[in-house]
Amino acid sequence: MNQATTFNIEYHRFLRPDGTAEGDLPPLAQDSEALHALYRNMVFTRLYDERAIALQRTGQLGTFASSLGQEAIGAGVGHAMRPEDVIIPSFRENGALLFRNFRVRDLLLYWGGDERGMGNPELGDDFPICVPISTHTTQAAGVAFALKYHKQPRVSVCLLGDGGTSKGDFYEAINLAGIWNLPLVFVINNNQWAISVPRSLQTKSETLAQKAIAAGIPGLQIDGNDALAVRHYAGKAIERARSGGGPTLIEAISYRLCHHTTADDATRYRSDEELEAHRKLDPVPRLKAFMLQQKIWSEAQDEDLVETCKAEIEQEVKHYLESEPPSPESLFDTLYAELPHELLPQRREVSGGEMDNG
Repeated sequence: MNQATTFNIEYHRFLRPDGTAEGDLPPLAQDSEALHALYRNMVFTRLYDERAIALQRTGQLGTFASSLGQEAIGAGVGHAMRPEDVIIPSFRENGALLFRNFRVRDLLLYWGGDERGMGNPELGDDFPICVPISTHTTQAAGVAFALKYHKQPRVSVCLLGDGGTSKGDFYEAINLAGIWNLPLVFVINNNQWAISVPRSLQTKSETLAQKAIAAGIPGLQIDGNDALAVRHYAGKAIERARSGGGPTLIEAISYRLCHHTTADDATRYRSDEELEAHRKLDPVPRLKAFMLQQKIWSEAQDEDLVETCKAEIEQEVKHYLESEPPSPESLFDTLYAELPHELLPQRREVSGGEMDNG
């Protein structure tokens, strides 16, 4: 019997859970400014999540999806992107969005049920948060095709969860990315749970990264709790795509330390023992420990950072809470480029005008 082909999936990390180095470190490890930026983003994201959950629990925000325990993925990907690139996010990439200049006040507006939160014109071509699972993957392929068609040195970056890789949209997207050699990077946040469905019941694939093999594109696995690894390999994949090298699929291994959303109760389907075991892999103290060991960070700086982030977040919360609600008729205003004639009377009625029977 002849063997048709073989493949292997590489796994990479630079920092152990205690923050000590594992093997040779990338140049990024010597860039204290970049490490500080990554760490600040992760701390800010965690504090923003805590505040948003408090708002939701007191009836001041809608259902919210935290990224607790997964902050390194958003931080690393967001930091690796250039301003001209395009992010196509799922609903748990808070850190990446903050690096892309999404404002906390706007994110809170969105989770408060106000679509204006995704309408900031300063965001350029970046896509809004996508809640439907994996539907944005084919949109990411479309964006990448447009960038390639117009010969623009830009990259489409799509983030999704492990559950999204079980959807047909995902397979269609990676297939298109491969056959058209698109400037597209897929980053999978494998946080082990698709709501209440564990990774083991989603797929028989030994890794999610190997799903790239069927599409003919590179796939690799990284420690998603290692901010250095995420930043380094996301950056390599993005620059490879920018130079015409084509797409890459990255599986970032992480764990969801929080509930799926504030509408979920994870205690119903996972044990306290499992959760506590994964708390030891937390990405935030891992990067902090590394910087302390390298003597490029101090506990005093850490305390100052937390207070600064909290103050900034409170200012954003104040903007959100003081925002004027949208007018009822505004729900008609972004449906069409030009509102159809038959909907004009409905809009006038909602706005308080007289019903037009003509």
